[in-house]
Amino acid sequence: MTFQDFAAAHRGRRPLVLPNAWDHASAAALAAAGFAAIGTTSLGVAAAHGLPDGAGATRDQTVALARSLAPLPALVTVDIEGGFSDDPDEVAALAADLTGLGIVGVNLEDGRADGTLRDPGHHAALVAAVKDRCPNLFVNARTDPYWTGADDPLATSLARAARYVAAGADGVFVPGARAEDDVRALASGIDAPLNLLYAPGGLGIDRLAALGVARVSTGSLLYRSALTAAVRTAGLIGAGEPVTRDCMTYAEVTALRAPRG
Repeated sequence: MTFQDFAAAHRGRRPLVLPNAWDHASAAALAAAGFAAIGTTSLGVAAAHGLPDGAGATRDQTVALARSLAPLPALVTVDIEGGFSDDPDEVAALAADLTGLGIVGVNLEDGRADGTLRDPGHHAALVAAVKDRCPNLFVNARTDPYWTGADDPLATSLARAARYVAAGADGVFVPGARAEDDVRALASGIDAPLNLLYAPGGLGIDRLAALGVARVSTGSLLYRSALTAAVRTAGLIGAGEPVTRDCMTYAEVTALRAPRG
C-alpha cells in the first residue's frame, strides 16, 4: 500500500476515519478490526513513556513506534509534532527515515509547546523541505489557531492553510474547529483535503461528509478512553462490583504480536 492509496482515501464519498494508536498492540488491533489506515497520537506516545506532549521530547519513541507499525497490513501515518526541530533539513531527514520504513504520511503542526503558533513562513519552509525530500509522503499540515486562542481562528486558519498548501502540503488538519459554518468555510476555502478532529457530542461523520470534510482523526481519544476503562475496571474490582467480560481475550491480544523477522 502506497502514498497514492493513502491520498486516494481522502477522496471518497465519506471522510477517511483515521483512528490513532499509541503502541503496536493498539495499532494491530485496529488493523485487525478492518481499519485500512491508522495514525499515531503524540499524546499517547508521550504519556505512555512518561514524557510531555508537544515538547519535542519523543523523537526516538516516535521513530521506534513507526518501525513497529510499518509491517502492519494498513497505511500508517505518524504524528511528528512540530518535526522535533526547527531546522528544515533535520525535519526532512526525519521524514526520509520514516518514508524508508514504509510510513505513508506525517502530521506536522505549527502549534508550539508554549501555546503560541510557529511563524507561518517558517512552517511553510518545513513543509516544503519535507515534500522536496519525500515527494511520496502525505504531509498533513496541522494549524492550531482554534487551540491557541487566536482572535479570528477561522481567518487565521485559512491564511495559514493557504501558505502550507502552496508549500506542498497534501492535506490540512484544523483541530478544534467544530461550528458548522466554520467547517463549511474551511472545507471550501482550503485547496486540499480537510482533516478535522472527532469531537464526542459534536458533528457526526455523515454531517462532516456533507460539509466537505475529507478526513476525521480520533487524536488522543482512544488512548484516553483506554485509560478511563482501565481505571474504571480496577475501581469496580476494588469495590466488589461485577465486571463484564466484554473485552479482548488473552489469546486475541497475544495474536497481535509483531511477526518475527
